[in-house]
This record gives sequence, structure tokens and C-alpha cells, in this order.
Amino acid sequence: MNQLNRSQLAKAVNVNIETLRYYERRGLIPEPQRKSSGYRQYSPDYVVRLHFIQKAKALGFTLEEIKELLSLRVDPQTSCDQVRKRAEAKLSEIEQKMAALKTMKNALQKLAASCHSGNPTSECPILEALESEGFTL
Repeated sequence: MNQLNRSQLAKAVNVNIETLRYYERRGLIPEPQRKSSGYRQYSPDYVVRLHFIQKAKALGFTLEEIKELLSLRVDPQTSCDQVRKRAEAKLSEIEQKMAALKTMKNALQKLAASCHSGNPTSECPILEALESEGFTL
């Protein structure tokens, strides 16, 4: 693969050009070399790096966490254990979010079941519960 300009790179990895600019500002991708005309030239390594970022985002990693993973990738002093620990921490975070979502789901199911069609909103048990100080998840 030859050098790519910004729009070609964006198309190759299916991201917006503004996303590339944002990633550069955040330090997730280095500023590319420029042609004598001033246009940016992206090597095929950028495609690999951007796919890494996309996959890590899909796994729930934040951009700051992805930046850390990328730095671990190039650090010869880093072991796989350090990466595994970050993956396990993310897994724990996801499990906590899933438990919170399950709690929300159960509460919403109970609220929806308490609602009787046709009642005016002044008698809506869902709205009343949300206004009540005693309602908790």
C-alpha cells in the first residue's frame, strides 16, 4: 500500500476526517510526514494503528486507555501481564456496568407493569415513582 492522504486514510478505516484530526490532537496517532507541497502523507502503519484504536474502542476502552495500550505496545520493558491487567480491569468495569443495567431493567419492568393504560398522567405510577423520594433502584 502506498502513502495515503488524509481523506484516503479516513476512507480506508471508515472514520471521519475530523476523527483523524482529533486523534492527532489527543496523541493517539503521530503527526504524519508532509510532502513538499504541505499535504500530509500517511503510511500503511496508520491504517494498522487506526484499526487497533477502533477494535480497542469496540471493547470499551476509553481513548486515554487506548493511548496507554499503544504506549505499552512500543515499550520494550512492558510484559504481557501489564496488558492483561488492563484487560481484566476493563472486564471488571464492564461487569459492574452490566449489573447496573440489570438493576435499571428490573426497575423499569416493575414500573411498566404498574402502569394501567388509560389513566391520566396525574395518576401515572411511573411518573409518581420518579417524583417520589422513596423510589430507588
